Amino acid sequence: MKIAVIVVRVLLAAMYLFASVSYFLHLMPKAPEMTPAQTTFMSGLMASVYLFPLLKVTELVGGLLLLIGRTAPLAAIIIFPVTLNIFLYHAFLGPKDLPMVGVMLLFNLFLFYAYRQKYLPIVAK
Repeated sequence: MKIAVIVVRVLLAAMYLFASVSYFLHLMPKAPEMTPAQTTFMSGLMASVYLFPLLKVTELVGGLLLLIGRTAPLAAIIIFPVTLNIFLYHAFLGPKDLPMVGVMLLFNLFLFYAYRQKYLPIVAK
């Protein structure tokens, strides 16, 4: 179980670090053609000016915290809303990449399960 947690943690961190670093360094090629619904969603996201960079900073911080073993339970909580939003975006607007995003969600849920003892004080009376 310990090795599985490390592998899942590093893989999830790598996904988020790649996504955030490539955004800030402009390493990714132009996005493929989007559907009208995706274009509307992304236009709204970009129109807010601050939200997409905030999302990418959260991914960067979460990815770095996942790499550090002691902070991984905190990182799993921080990165979960991002993972869930990415999953729901692909579930409703772009199901082509849904399997990969589903794996990301499963990795995050697995980390919740693995670190469940760390979260008990949060919900304890």
